[in-house]
Amino acid sequence: MKPKERMAIPRQKPKELSVQERIDNFREIVFGFDHDTAMLEAERCLQCKKPGCVKGCPLHNDIPGFIKHLREGRIEDAYWTIRKTSSVPAICSRVCPQEFQCEGSCIRGKKGEPVSIGMLERYVVDWMVENNKNLMEPCALPIDKKVAIVGTGPAGMTVAYNLAHKGIYCTMYDSLPVLGGMLHVGIPPFRLPRDIIKAEFDALKACGVKIIDNITIGKDKSLQELKDEGFDAIFLGVGAHESRKLDIPGEDLEGVMHGVDYLREVFLGNRIDLGNRVVVVGGGNVAIDVARVALRLGSKDVFILYRRTKKEMPASQAEIHHLEEEGVNMEFLAAPVAIHGEGGRLNKIECIRMELGEPDASGRRRPVPIEGSNFFIEADAIIAAISQRVNPTVVNGIEVKRTRWGTFEVNPETLQTSVPWIFAGGDDVLGPQTVAKAAYQGRIAAESIEKYVKGEL
Repeated sequence: MKPKERMAIPRQKPKELSVQERIDNFREIVFGFDHDTAMLEAERCLQCKKPGCVKGCPLHNDIPGFIKHLREGRIEDAYWTIRKTSSVPAICSRVCPQEFQCEGSCIRGKKGEPVSIGMLERYVVDWMVENNKNLMEPCALPIDKKVAIVGTGPAGMTVAYNLAHKGIYCTMYDSLPVLGGMLHVGIPPFRLPRDIIKAEFDALKACGVKIIDNITIGKDKSLQELKDEGFDAIFLGVGAHESRKLDIPGEDLEGVMHGVDYLREVFLGNRIDLGNRVVVVGGGNVAIDVARVALRLGSKDVFILYRRTKKEMPASQAEIHHLEEEGVNMEFLAAPVAIHGEGGRLNKIECIRMELGEPDASGRRRPVPIEGSNFFIEADAIIAAISQRVNPTVVNGIEVKRTRWGTFEVNPETLQTSVPWIFAGGDDVLGPQTVAKAAYQGRIAAESIEKYVKGEL
């Protein structure tokens, strides 16, 4: 059976936006709580004796503790309660999902609705900033040890924060001309304002952390060279910046891009003309961010193509809600099988309908192609946002063991790699995950690195 044809449409340019329109389109769109709203929300916390919200939080923040301080009016105490376990509360409170899978009713508030933990955390941090309070404890006096941190994402930031407060001299390296890794080139400013990221790095610099950008470790300088320069240990927090491809015919045509590549180019200030009709493949937060960014940059008809149903989408529920409110449509139970074009540029995508079968390793029902259900979608561009992987060139010249997924193999308790003086954490160990999970691994790695440089590990 031939695929169902749809009328071809000529490639159209997206709406031209003025500089001011671009700025306005990327302003933070979710407002924080005011004081009265924060207090009312804090009162809804049940203050459980065995809080599952702490277990559900990747950083194991003392959520009932900080909320208790907040509703007693001790906002600074609430902030320092969060800071005990989180080095990036201003960031996590904005971008990490709060849909914890907890036991019992611990995140259930009075009236049965979940307490807005992230918004309360954000209120506390924003209050500290607005009232010119110190956001960091005093740094420790330096000891004669130094550590190189490769990557300035949340894992690397957390390692630097914790080690600097132990007096260990840290130098951070990043291949990008901006700091923050995926925080800067993967998360849109309307979700995470860039002044929030800048403030975190200003605080690290004030604590003696040296930061060098535009240098690619593994290419411009090797890990062994860093070791030879006198670094006692090295932490790899390079993230997972390499897009996975669809591996279908026509993926080399002009007009085909990949999720993290597209976001990186846009957030580095490069103009990307996708055209009016844009198809985004995937169901995670990257796919949603891509669709929302494309809409803001002038494309009129943007929609998500996802092989499962809305229920199985791994993206956060809040982001899916915003996506729908902004007018991005979703085509479920469909997947691309080929990309067609003329003159070297795509003009349509061949898809196939899917149905859900038995659950796979992720616990979600596996999508199964329906034979003979192929159909075409006309498009100016297609962006695949199905997953990312680690670029291994950072370890050029050194045999560091990797898993079958390409991530670095580490001791799960210490995050030490097969090379004793190299540690790793974040997405280059976990695969693409949340900021909070990367930050948690950064905290564990910092504890291990401190012991290692002191001869205790």
